[in-house]
Amino acid sequence: MSPPARHKLSLVAAALLGLPLFACSTALPKITLAPGAAVTHAAPIATAPTKDANGIMSPGRSAAVLQAVRAEGRSRQFDRHLSILEREQEILSRGNTVQLLVDGPATFESMFAALEGAHRSILLESYIVEADEIGQRIATILKRKRAEGVDVRLIYDGVGSFSTPPDFFAELREAGIDVCEFNPLGIVRRTFGLLEANHRDHRKVLVVDGRIAFTGGINLSNVYLSASLGSTRRKRFTTEDGWRDTHVRIEGPAAADFTNLFRDTWQRQNCGGSPIASHLPETASAAPPAGKRLVAVIGSVAGENSDRLYRTLLSAIVGATDSIHITMAYFVPDPQTLKALADAARRGVDVVLVLPGQGDSLITLRAGQSHYGQLLEAGVRIFEMQGSFLHAKTAVIDGVWATVGSANLDWRSFLHNDELNVIVLGEDFGSRMEALFATDLAHSEPVSQEEWAARCAPRRMMEQLGRLLEYWL
Repeated sequence: MSPPARHKLSLVAAALLGLPLFACSTALPKITLAPGAAVTHAAPIATAPTKDANGIMSPGRSAAVLQAVRAEGRSRQFDRHLSILEREQEILSRGNTVQLLVDGPATFESMFAALEGAHRSILLESYIVEADEIGQRIATILKRKRAEGVDVRLIYDGVGSFSTPPDFFAELREAGIDVCEFNPLGIVRRTFGLLEANHRDHRKVLVVDGRIAFTGGINLSNVYLSASLGSTRRKRFTTEDGWRDTHVRIEGPAAADFTNLFRDTWQRQNCGGSPIASHLPETASAAPPAGKRLVAVIGSVAGENSDRLYRTLLSAIVGATDSIHITMAYFVPDPQTLKALADAARRGVDVVLVLPGQGDSLITLRAGQSHYGQLLEAGVRIFEMQGSFLHAKTAVIDGVWATVGSANLDWRSFLHNDELNVIVLGEDFGSRMEALFATDLAHSEPVSQEEWAARCAPRRMMEQLGRLLEYWL
């Protein structure tokens, strides 16, 4: 059984035993944006704020930046989603480069290069940190960089990394690295009660020198060592097969938002040590823009602003006019999300979902599949990936609004976890995401309405059991 499956089952088992695991609100916000409403004027360009290393830019400079990205193409869609982001009070950071990283090998290569180039600080946060080949290689770099005088911090989740030997982290501490465990399990660690056990840090974050940041779905584990496109097609996968996942490397002012979110977690968890700097010389106002990409960094915290990411994603879905293309590892949607997807398909939006054909948690897979009938009837097209374990959490909407991050489309991500996604606005990055989505489609099989209606009774029973437990999955 893979690590994510073990962690999910441990929390579900606690729920079934009746333990009081609620650590956050059970309510999701209602999104009231008018579906598909058109933007018929230039007000968003004129009024939407953007920011750089100095903070909020003047209206004139913001308008010039936005107009340049708008000129890349699909201007009507750009205006629409800029207006939606402004409505949700999300501020875009200008002057960034965004590199799309597909699967573990490419991601680890880029992360190792950034770590080797660190001069001042390394902030690393991951749900899973394992003491395997990947973990040991990263540990070696972190120890060497700390010996060179680099400020190195690590946050790992108490559930996600529960099976990692404590000696692995002890050796990092002995090397002078500041290490912090997020919400350790109280029965073993004796640091907090079960009331907090359901609140997990699901983020995957690396920030180097306050200027380069990484995020996405990839944990620090050997299961990501193989590229997904190298997998053979077969009915059942093993953890030796390629894991299909997506990460991004961002260079520019947006990295400061990652630093701020890391610092907030460090402080909330009482991790100690010296204060984490707000920014470093590389992010000062004298630094030239790294690129042209507009980026919003969306961090959510269970029980505080856990609805931020939910509102942002659902508003984009409700406001879509042309296409909604989602590749999602864990798909256990709430009623409002289901309705938003179905309504979009009914009004003519091309709604296509690429979902797992196999899963590391059968009950989670069946819970999501229990909603297929409603979606297929509305005209949503569903494809299931074959031959690889799908772990990506991405979406591209109307070709201009794209997100990559740690959040799944499920209750856990929107209510119980700390998550982090980035939104990149513009046709340039949107087209790269659409190309990746087309590749995912080519490695997936369609689910027809007729085929789905003919599935067997035991399968339907498992789906209903998953539906009963979906809040906890």
